[in-house]
Amino acid sequence: MHERSLVPVIAEDLTSKMVFISGPRQVGKTTIAKSFAAKDGIYLTWDDLEDRDIIKRHKIDPRYKSVVFDEIHKYIRWRTLVKGLFDKYGDRLKILVTGSARLDYFRKGGDSLVGRYHALRLHPFSLPELDKKYRRKTTELLLQFGGFPEPVLAQNPRQHRRWQRERIQRVIYQDVRDLTNLRELSLIELLVDALPVRVGSVLSIKSLQEDLEVSPNTVTHWLQILDLMFYSYRVLPYGSKKIRAVKKSTKLYLWDWSAVQESGPRFENMVAGHLLKYCHYLEDSEGYKMELRFIRDTDLREIDFVVLRDKKPLFAVECKTGEKKISPHIKYFRDRTDIPLFYQVHLGKDDYQDKKIRVLPFETFCREAGIP
Repeated sequence: MHERSLVPVIAEDLTSKMVFISGPRQVGKTTIAKSFAAKDGIYLTWDDLEDRDIIKRHKIDPRYKSVVFDEIHKYIRWRTLVKGLFDKYGDRLKILVTGSARLDYFRKGGDSLVGRYHALRLHPFSLPELDKKYRRKTTELLLQFGGFPEPVLAQNPRQHRRWQRERIQRVIYQDVRDLTNLRELSLIELLVDALPVRVGSVLSIKSLQEDLEVSPNTVTHWLQILDLMFYSYRVLPYGSKKIRAVKKSTKLYLWDWSAVQESGPRFENMVAGHLLKYCHYLEDSEGYKMELRFIRDTDLREIDFVVLRDKKPLFAVECKTGEKKISPHIKYFRDRTDIPLFYQVHLGKDDYQDKKIRVLPFETFCREAGIP
């Protein structure tokens, strides 16, 4: 059993408020939720008919010390239920709520829950969660199978392929259908098929709309839905006038980086996933305003990522699959920005420093940067 980095945060937060856990489908939310209901608690899921009847009747036995509601956002009156339970029994009943789609979407309207919950985002496995020794073979497993529990723990290529196909079908034909009124689900499936080859590059809405033969606004709307469904996420640019930074471009990455075929973009996507997890962890557990950005100027010089805390840069990261010399782009931006530290992360063995630039293996980076 690999303990997830969020577990201690959940346990602490439940002592004072409800906890809402969101995250991609099949990322492990149910496993964590059941562990908190294992002793003196009850686990209820909207997808079970008997549990659904209990939920709809609002008949939760207050003698339980904890109650877990899984996928309860599918119930139109779920806000009223959890608010009533918390207001009446919150001093002795721990309430944990999970959902595949972003719970922020479903909190709109109805009774206000502000001040009654902490929202946490569960990510796929990171290297530190899978292997406290930070071994290269574990990195290779993550690259091959991604960070979702089922494929990376099974380590079976055939099962992995089937899992990927089934997950995409569920996201498109269940989650998207349940959340929206969209009818063009087959076209969204074409969009999903078109995204992996665009990972790591500046995203072109025009190219996608020409391929799909729909309007740019439609493509933008569909991408927002896929972000909402935890299929993809986008990274915005960072910079200033000193470096003539681009301001409107975005880059797209997938929550399941194993869907990216090319080795370079796949490694970059895996690093992006670890950095996004780092940002979300500090934001959700410590209350910082965290941002993941990239640097690109009008002369097409680029650094893959820069991490910001409260709008101030902490460090930048450039990804290289092999052992290479320091990128000239890093040196250029080092001399023209206030970023205190640059990492060039790779899959080799070199580990050295040159002024504000650190060249190091991915495993060492995860340990020293404090990736959760």
